[in-house]
Amino acid sequence: MTRFGRTVPLLGLSLLSAAVLSACGGGGDDDDSTSPPPVTTPVSVSLEKVGSYESGVFLKSAAEIPAFDAASKRGFVVNAQKGALDVLDMSQPAAPRLIGQIDATAVRAGASVNSVAVQGGLVAVAVQDAVKTNPGLVAIYRAADLSLVGQVAVGALPDMLTFTPDGKTLLVANEGEPSDDYQIDPEGSISVIDVSDPAKPVARVADFSAFNGQNASLLAQGVRIFGPGASVAQDLEPEYIAVAPDGKTAWASLQENNALAEIDIVTARVKRIVPLGYKDHGLAENALDFADNDGENPAIHITTAPGLYGMYQPDAIAAYQAGDGNTYIVSANEGDARAWGEGTPAYFGDGAGGVGDPSKGFVEEWRIKHLVHKDGFLRRADDDLPAHLAGLAKGALLNPSVFAWCGAVAGNPGDCRADDQLGRLKVTWTLGYQTHADGSPRLFNQDGVADPAGDRLMYDRLYTYGGRSISIWDANGQQVWDSGSAIESFLASADCKLGAARNVPCADHFNTGHDETAQLDARSSAKGPEPEGLTVGRLGDKTLAFIGLERMGGVLVYDITNPRAPMRMDYLNTRENWTQAFSEDEAPDAAALSRLGDLGPEGLHFIAPKDSPTGEPLLMVGNEVSGTTAVYRLKLTY
Repeated sequence: MTRFGRTVPLLGLSLLSAAVLSACGGGGDDDDSTSPPPVTTPVSVSLEKVGSYESGVFLKSAAEIPAFDAASKRGFVVNAQKGALDVLDMSQPAAPRLIGQIDATAVRAGASVNSVAVQGGLVAVAVQDAVKTNPGLVAIYRAADLSLVGQVAVGALPDMLTFTPDGKTLLVANEGEPSDDYQIDPEGSISVIDVSDPAKPVARVADFSAFNGQNASLLAQGVRIFGPGASVAQDLEPEYIAVAPDGKTAWASLQENNALAEIDIVTARVKRIVPLGYKDHGLAENALDFADNDGENPAIHITTAPGLYGMYQPDAIAAYQAGDGNTYIVSANEGDARAWGEGTPAYFGDGAGGVGDPSKGFVEEWRIKHLVHKDGFLRRADDDLPAHLAGLAKGALLNPSVFAWCGAVAGNPGDCRADDQLGRLKVTWTLGYQTHADGSPRLFNQDGVADPAGDRLMYDRLYTYGGRSISIWDANGQQVWDSGSAIESFLASADCKLGAARNVPCADHFNTGHDETAQLDARSSAKGPEPEGLTVGRLGDKTLAFIGLERMGGVLVYDITNPRAPMRMDYLNTRENWTQAFSEDEAPDAAALSRLGDLGPEGLHFIAPKDSPTGEPLLMVGNEVSGTTAVYRLKLTY
C-alpha cells in the first residue's frame, strides 16, 4: 500500500505460467499475434489482494477508471479530483507507484478527464469541456512516453470509451447530460473514431436523430423518454459501450432510459433502441430488502413486494461469445435517477409553502411515504416536492387491489407508508400511475374514486432504481438470465465474509454505505448493494465476469460460460475498518484512510497473463471513495 505518496508492498506475486486469460469484448490490452498455448481450464477462481496505490484523498473520486498497457507496464487511472489521469508504474504489481500524469488542461483549458482505454500502446482519453454541455474531445497519447499523438472533437460529456478488438476503431459514449438547471440539454450520441492513423483520428457520429418524433412508439415499447421538453435524441444518454468480438456491432447502455442501443460500427449508425423491461419484485426469485427503517432497529428482511418493479438501468456492460457461438451482453444493473437542480431551492418551492418553478430543474426520485401521504404533496413544499410532480396533481394514492398486502385501502395507503414497510424506498414518480390513452393522468378523489374533478394520482405500480443484480442478454437485447435476489441473499448469508482476511461477517454490515460508518441496512431503501462496474475475461474455456458493488464494496466473480446458468465463484471485499465513524464532513487523514482499505469500487480492468508483469492474471480496481487503486491476482484451482 502507499501512504503519503510512498509505496509499501503487500504480498509477493508468484508466477502462474499455466494460465492464459484474454480479455473479451472491446477495449482490451495489447494484442499478441502469437497464439497462446492450449491451457487447462480451472475448476475455481478466487481473488487475493496483492498491492495498492493510495492517493490519500477521501470521497473525491481520486481513483475511478483503470487501464493497463502491457509493453510499458504502466497503469492509467482516472483521477476526477485532479481532472487528470494518474500514471502508475506497475512493473511490480505488489507496489504500484505514481510516476506521472496526463493533464487534460494541456489540450483544452478547464477540461477534465472522464475515462480511459488502452490498446496497442495507445492511451485514449475522454475529455470533458469545462462547460459539460459543450462538445468534448478524445485525446490519444503514447503509453511509453505520454506524448500527445492526436485528438478529435466528439459530443458533449464524452465518458466511457473502448477500442474494437483489432484496435483500429475507438468508440466513445457522449452522454449529453443537461445542465444542472436543465436549461441546456445536448443530444446524446456515440462517436465512432477511426484510429488506424492515431495522429489523424477521424470521428463519425452515431446519433439518435432518426428516432426523433417516435416518442409515443418508444414509450409504448417500454423505453423511458421523460425529460421535460426533450427530443428523443436529447433524452437518450449513452452510459457504457460493449463491442462484439467480431468488432462489427456495439451496444450502449442507456441507463436512465432503461434500454440498450445497438450500433452498427461499420456504418456508424444506431440500428435500434431496445427496452430492457422491468423486474417483478412480487416474485420470490426477485425478493429484496426494501426497508432501511431510517437507522432505527435495522434488520435484514429480504422479501417480496407485489406491485413493486425494478428498472434494470445497467451502468457497465460487456460483450462475449459463448460456446454456442452466439454473442451475449452481461450487465451490472446499478440504476440511476435523474436529479437536476436538486440543490436549487426555487425548484422545490417558493419559500411560502407554494409549488416550485419547474424551469429550474427536474427531479424524478421521491420516497414512497411522501408520494402517497393522505395530506397530499404540498406538505413537502419548500422541502423536497418536485415541481413537475406538483404540476400533475395534489396528491397520490396506492391501488388497494395491488397493495392490500401492506395495508392500503381505498383512499388511504395505510401501513404501506411505514418506515419498516415501503415508506422509505425511493421510486420514480414518473411511472406507474393510471393514465388516459393520450398519456395524461387519470384523476381520483381523496376517497379513491375515479373523478375528472379529482386531484389524486392512482399508482398501480411503483418503480424503483436498478435490479440489484447482474443480467445476461442476447444480441437482440432479450434477457436470458438474471441473478434475481442472489446478491443480497449471499450478502445476508453466513457464507459471506468481509476484509482481505475474510473474517468479518457480511451480515453484520448488510447493505451498508460506502462513504460513512458501516451501518447495517443503510442502503436497503435505495439501490441495495448497487452493482456498477464490470469487466469480462476468458480463462481457458471459462468466461468470467468481475462485478464491483459500489455501496457494499468488494468484487464478485461469476462464471458466465453458460449464459443461462452462471455461477458465483468468489467475493472479496478489502474494506478493513467497519466500525470507525467518518463522513464527508470529517474525512479521515491519509493514515486513517489507509487503515480503512478500499471503498466504493467504480471501474475494473482485467490484465491477461500474456500482458501481466508477473505472467499471472490480475485485476485492477479503482475505488472512488477511498481513492485507492487496488491490484488483485487470480488464484486458480485445477
